[in-house]
Amino acid sequence: MSEAVAETVAARFGELYGAEPEGVWAAPGRVNLIGEHTDYNDGFVMPFALPHTAVAAVARRADGVLRLHSQDVQGGVTELRLDELSPESDKNWTAYPAGVVWALREAGHAVTGADVHLASTVPSGAGLSSSAALEVVVALALNDLFSLGLRGWQLARLCQRAENVYVGAPVGIMDQTASACCEAGHALFLDTRDLSQKQIPFDLAAEGMRLLVVDTQVKHSHSEGEYGKRRAGCEKGADLLGVNALRDVPFAGLDAALARLGDEEEVRRLVRHIVTENERVERVVSLLESGETRAIGPVLVEGHASLRDDFRISCPELDLVVDTALASGALGSRMTGGGFGGSAIILAEEPDVDAITKAVTEAFAAAGFTTPRVFEAVPSAGARRLS
Repeated sequence: MSEAVAETVAARFGELYGAEPEGVWAAPGRVNLIGEHTDYNDGFVMPFALPHTAVAAVARRADGVLRLHSQDVQGGVTELRLDELSPESDKNWTAYPAGVVWALREAGHAVTGADVHLASTVPSGAGLSSSAALEVVVALALNDLFSLGLRGWQLARLCQRAENVYVGAPVGIMDQTASACCEAGHALFLDTRDLSQKQIPFDLAAEGMRLLVVDTQVKHSHSEGEYGKRRAGCEKGADLLGVNALRDVPFAGLDAALARLGDEEEVRRLVRHIVTENERVERVVSLLESGETRAIGPVLVEGHASLRDDFRISCPELDLVVDTALASGALGSRMTGGGFGGSAIILAEEPDVDAITKAVTEAFAAAGFTTPRVFEAVPSAGARRLS
């Protein structure tokens, strides 16, 4: 599969640029098992990589020119000059790869130009980190080609900077780290404060279970205001509580912290979600490490209720997925990603998958919603060179 994709992308690169690429790289999208909106609060997250990837064929240039083309976007090759790249100057898809080049150069790395052709199977706007995959695949390719010697977590940091500053989207570090660092058959337990990582075995098929992703087809955009409002509210909560980040509010001290916030009801809700969500991540890690995989189902459900009621970032389509899945025998379900649309995950026994999928699809039809896209999420490898 990888070899065929690499050959196809390389061949198209040759058609576009009249030469062979120096290599082909891939970086995956991700699903977050648990730990939502905790990453920009210095908290814990637990994503795993999808088999869906962004693939890039790349060759170096020495003339300060960056040429970009995507199989997935209408239009020809976009040509940019490296010395003219500036934050928030580009509102197109090209901002993501161009932002990575800008971030590398800003950090002092001698990137002198590149020709890039991209193709992605990560669903866009589904909360599965299609933008992070695009950033990480370009970063990894340039890291290899220009012998920059950067490790996965360092590339993730630079990609986050590209998205925060160059694109103008206030995302945390989780998506880029997941794309760069995940391992097949594992979920990544990540402490977003110090970027320490632990690979947690997560092989559902071996235990007779499946994890489904339901793309509701409701599109969201991180650069729009609601995500930023939640982030600002969390920062306000940390400031009012006198801590560096909400990560520093202990679960055992949550009631006391909420009492100190008085009539700041919106901030209280945000703080409650972040503190309880960090505890849920730690609980899931403990359950997986002790072989109690099925027991994570109710924790996922708790997480959805918190995102729906306290963080208030769910939507009718996401709630319908969760409610229908649970009523149809799922072990657990919750929305995943930034919210306001995107995807939900369903943990289910293998024999129940078809019935649950049918029930969700029929529920969407009955509600007059767009037909959802349902697929299995298999914990897959992180960013890598294909050829």
